Parts: sequence; C-alpha cells; structure tokens
Amino acid sequence: MSERISLDETRKVAKLARLALSDDELERMRGDLDGILDWMAALAKLDTAGVDPTFHAVEMVTPLRADEVREGLRHSEALRAAARSDQGGFAVPKVMEGE
Repeated sequence: MSERISLDETRKVAKLARLALSDDELERMRGDLDGILDWMAALAKLDTAGVDPTFHAVEMVTPLRADEVREGLRHSEALRAAARSDQGGFAVPKVMEGE
C-alpha cells in the first residue's frame, strides 16, 4: 500500500470533520484513508464500458398514489392550531436582525 495521503492532509480532514485525534489516531486514520484511496484507484481501473448506470444494486419499486384533487385544509382551521396569528397568518417570534 502506497502513501497517498500525508499526515498534514489527514490532520486537515480531521479538522474539517471536527475530530480531535491524538497522534496515534491520526496515523491510524491516515492508514485507513490510504486504504480507501487504494480501493478507489482499483475501482477506477475497471472497464465499465457497456455497463448501464444504476442508482441501486437491486431494482426498487416506489409505490405512488394517483394524483387526485382533494379539498385542502381551510384557512381558519390552519390558524386555529397556531399559538398566535397576525393579519391572517401565523405569528412567529423574530429570530434574525434586520428589516
């Protein structure tokens, strides 16, 4: 197994993932990431010409219901569930500064 990723790169990845790793853990993570990159390199060498792209390894069927127009929730019913309403809409606390 070659070293595809440096210890500094591993440290950067750990920081981005917000992981506080000891030196031993960083070295082990570097080895794990090297292994992953080796597998990816091996996969990149495979001849996939003529292989149809797939999203799932097995065929999946998603049951869908028919689109039918139905009566929706009345405005008054929706506002009845609100803790507060204002000018015909839901009133919520301000969470951001500005206009």
